[in-house]
Amino acid sequence: MTGWRVAGGGGPVIPNFGHPSACLEHNGWFCTDWLTKHWGDTLQPALIQHIQLTLIAVGIGFGISFLLALVGFRWRLFEGPIGGFTDFLYAIPSLALFQLLVPLTGVTVTTVEIALTSYTLFILYRTMIAGLRAVPEEVLESARGMGLTRIQTFIRVELPLATPAILAGLRIATVATISIATVAAFLIQDGLGVPIFDAIETPDLFKTKLLAASGLAILLALVADALLAFVQRALTPWSRLR
Repeated sequence: MTGWRVAGGGGPVIPNFGHPSACLEHNGWFCTDWLTKHWGDTLQPALIQHIQLTLIAVGIGFGISFLLALVGFRWRLFEGPIGGFTDFLYAIPSLALFQLLVPLTGVTVTTVEIALTSYTLFILYRTMIAGLRAVPEEVLESARGMGLTRIQTFIRVELPLATPAILAGLRIATVATISIATVAAFLIQDGLGVPIFDAIETPDLFKTKLLAASGLAILLALVADALLAFVQRALTPWSRLR
């Protein structure tokens, strides 16, 4: 806290900007005074950016995966090649994928989002296909016996029964994206990876900044998983009762 002191001999008033706490001076494991002071200018903006990176990647990835799953489910000929392509994207290390994309999209958020979205396809596509394929044949026969068309059967029978698997994949993809998004700090100054790598690069490893940013990333993943689990239970009450 800024204070004031009078110079010896009654001289001019000199501002006193205080001194770091003992915790900061000794690079303690978790200095709450640093956390309080830098929440608004460091941690909160990074957290918001991380959420934005995740929501955009998972949202776009879900849409693309759903379209691919429709193709693979309707025409089995394409199921394997599409799955192989998503496997290939997921196998590329994140830093290598960033480097491959930079010549095309530059050092931008777009490059990061393309990479993050690519990693969601493997999880989302596989779980969507698995959920749709798991619908019992006798249920489909009953739907056809009731006179439902192919589209009606898909919307009213197959898609609802596949929802638990789809939402389970969405939970995994979201948590994985939150984790991978920290690596984006190698390319752009967005997300919780920025304070994490800043802390690592300090001469003595700034423990408070590292633990605070890492803890926020872990907490974000846990909260996102819990929220999606609640949504899953709300949308599939029959699964919970079973």
